[in-house]
Amino acid sequence: MIAGGNEKPASTHAALMDRVYRNQRHIYDLSRKYYLLGRDRLIRELRAQPHERAIEIGCGTARNLIAIAKTYPGVALYGIDASSEMLRTAGESVGRAGLQSRIVLKQGLAEMLSPQLFALKGNFDHAIFSYSLSMIPDWRGALAAAAASVRQGGSIHVVDFGDLKKLWGPASRGLRAWLRLFHVAPRDELLTALEGAKGRPDCSLHILPGRYAFVFRASPSAIGEILDAGTKT
Repeated sequence: MIAGGNEKPASTHAALMDRVYRNQRHIYDLSRKYYLLGRDRLIRELRAQPHERAIEIGCGTARNLIAIAKTYPGVALYGIDASSEMLRTAGESVGRAGLQSRIVLKQGLAEMLSPQLFALKGNFDHAIFSYSLSMIPDWRGALAAAAASVRQGGSIHVVDFGDLKKLWGPASRGLRAWLRLFHVAPRDELLTALEGAKGRPDCSLHILPGRYAFVFRASPSAIGEILDAGTKT
């Protein structure tokens, strides 16, 4: 279901996302499954428990939310996205899956995330970014908002493009140029910061071959410290 409050964020980013996905939303899931790698690994490693809450920031077509709902019965799911166009497709997909009672969708900017946007008391147990940080201009603010919205003992989960450093040079440059057409920019500095947190017991990092993408999990406090460390370097 679409949560109350249909007002559009007064944001050039929201308008841009609507322009990008007005037509792309119809073929998004079919076309992206070939190169948005690591999403299913993130879902397997979510390990959500019944009665927990999970929020996906930049939920797009709700592909991941629907997969999570089927994998983890009893988990309450929420999705936020800047694009009303993508949320149109998400709402239709949730309806076809018969999951309106378990998945609540809301339009909004990632850095404005809070449980109160969904009229919730208490924080989320999990926050998920699936190939969205590379599209969010204020990705640091988005991570900070997620960390503030997840309870201590909960987790932030990220899958996104890596720094591509071990891909063949022309392939890496070609991929970056192609991604720019969709306003996607791999966050090289984020992956560097995450690697700096390697070894923390409240973090885990898996990097795909070629450093094409990464799957990361961290506690809210770890995210805060990683962001602080990144601003000092």
